[in-house]
Amino acid sequence: MLRIVNRLIQWTGNYKRRIYIGFIYAFIHSIFTALPVVLAAKGLSAVLDDRDGVRTLEGQDIWIMLGAMILAVLGRYLFSYLRAVTQESVGYEATADERIRLGDILKRVSLGFFSENNLGELSAAATTDLSFLEMYAMNMVNTVVNGYITVIVLILFLVFYSPLAGGIALIGVLLSALFLHLLEARSRQNAPVHQKAQDNMVESTIEYLRGMQVVKAFKQEGVSLAGIRKAYSASKRINIKIEMEYMPFNCLHLFSLKAASIAIAAVAALLTCNGSMELSTMLMMDMFSFMIFGSVETMNNAAHVLEVIDATLDKLDGMKHADIIDKDGKDIPLHNTNIEFRDVTFSYNKTPVLQNISFSIPQGGSTTAIVGPSGSGKTTICNLIARFYDVDNGEITVGGENVRNLTCDSLLGNISMVFQKVYLFHDTIENNIRFGNPGATQAEVIEAAKKARCHDFIMALPDGYRTVIGEGGSTLSGGEKQRISIARAILKNAGIVILDEATASIDPENEHLIQQALSELTIGKTVIVIAHRLATIEHADQILVIDKGQIVQKGTHQELVGQEGLYRRFITIRERAEGWSIATSH
Repeated sequence: MLRIVNRLIQWTGNYKRRIYIGFIYAFIHSIFTALPVVLAAKGLSAVLDDRDGVRTLEGQDIWIMLGAMILAVLGRYLFSYLRAVTQESVGYEATADERIRLGDILKRVSLGFFSENNLGELSAAATTDLSFLEMYAMNMVNTVVNGYITVIVLILFLVFYSPLAGGIALIGVLLSALFLHLLEARSRQNAPVHQKAQDNMVESTIEYLRGMQVVKAFKQEGVSLAGIRKAYSASKRINIKIEMEYMPFNCLHLFSLKAASIAIAAVAALLTCNGSMELSTMLMMDMFSFMIFGSVETMNNAAHVLEVIDATLDKLDGMKHADIIDKDGKDIPLHNTNIEFRDVTFSYNKTPVLQNISFSIPQGGSTTAIVGPSGSGKTTICNLIARFYDVDNGEITVGGENVRNLTCDSLLGNISMVFQKVYLFHDTIENNIRFGNPGATQAEVIEAAKKARCHDFIMALPDGYRTVIGEGGSTLSGGEKQRISIARAILKNAGIVILDEATASIDPENEHLIQQALSELTIGKTVIVIAHRLATIEHADQILVIDKGQIVQKGTHQELVGQEGLYRRFITIRERAEGWSIATSH
């Protein structure tokens, strides 16, 4: 247990000094805890001496004894308070810092990290696991370290009056520690299983909630509940099994302490009977026997909790040691927004996606459209420009700098991205737009909204720009969410704009507004657009036709439409699709 406690203390980082100070307060608190018992014994001894005529009990003695007792009680509560205010908040503060560290790490890892790791485990680590640490970290430090500090101080008091009784108490504590060690060993085996069951519950719950719309649409509530029921049942079985395995060790741990308490009382009685100990001292020993082990009796629960904490820290360490994609990057200012791919090859989990891609995109006022079949690598090209992944071979430069030489922040500060699937935060519309530039004024937010053609519908809402959006933007239509995301990009005012199917799933009523908003966004920018609509791509300065991870055609719309190849077939199919009509029976 002490190994895990030490690891927990080291995890708190700069806060560990406060924990050590808390140990000092706990030591002094333990002394004040023992003093009232000692003073009570002294008082009883004075009363007996007065009765037997050995020494007259003066009124001054009573007041001194009373004052000392009050000081002992006050000292006990004072140092208990000081320990609490010094240590208890450390768990919350260290956990808050840990969440910030994890957030910083997760935004700087390759997107491949999220596909290689279980989403349920990542979600649990950032939520339930850290909450568990937040609630129990300092509680466990207090239970184990301060618990042993208390029992050691009380044993020292016992040794002063009776070395034999002190030895018995020490043997009881050592036997207890042995059984706790055996309990800890069993907990070490069970902790990963328990952790896995927790992660499965989180993952099953997230999957169930995310798929609720599909579940209801196909009336498959029973089928969808099967997975979540299985995860919950497994967790129940594992928790019951763990409790049953711990029971023998718990009982032996408590038995060793209770037996030691009885032995201390018995030794005190025997010593008093043979005249080796005064009656008042025997009564003091009896009081000590009832209270001495109180601080270590609860450690049986701490053994399992600490093993779970140990497994949690292992998981957090794994996340913190994830490969940071820009660990060698520097904040280099870019003086232009030229983009160049040189013999770029890239694979997802050893599955080839791009093969020896080379092309250039000139800066400012130019639009490059990327077209091709699904799975050809269009979105991958955009992700590589933003360095969401690193290339396997070749080189990508932005502004003449290899993206590997840049930090993610310095690179992405020059890029605005508008996706087909828009995500908005559960916050006000104003703050969602301001996400593109946190330092923007309200006037600048409103100006961006006007350019994005969303000011009018925002003002029609009950609270205007202060209207709180549902999670993910659930309270807005697809077109409204898209225009807010464009306003966010306009406010960012980055030199490179990437549009990934930004108008693919928009209804005709919203499309012209979004096209106007996109026109405002892309003025004077270096634009990369992935699109299938002819109106979006036909005026591009260059079109890259991607097929099976390679550029099979390159040129303007007029050049490519006059050539035999994939682009002409693509345009023919799109024209037929955009001219479709509903068949009617006559």
